[in-house]
Amino acid sequence: MPKEKTEARKAVRVAQKQFERDSKATREARRKAFAKAQAAGLSLREIAEETGLHHSTVAEIARGG
Repeated sequence: MPKEKTEARKAVRVAQKQFERDSKATREARRKAFAKAQAAGLSLREIAEETGLHHSTVAEIARGG
């Protein structure tokens, strides 16, 4: 596997682990940022494009789930 892909995979794993350790306050801040983006006119799909998440995941986060 190319070094670049290996490093990218590691970065994704590290980021995911960090997210999982983050506090409820951080998740709430993300939910609020998504809500603010929606209020500014971004669709769930546009938010998903910006975050790299699936639009259904964005919808769940926006609902507070």
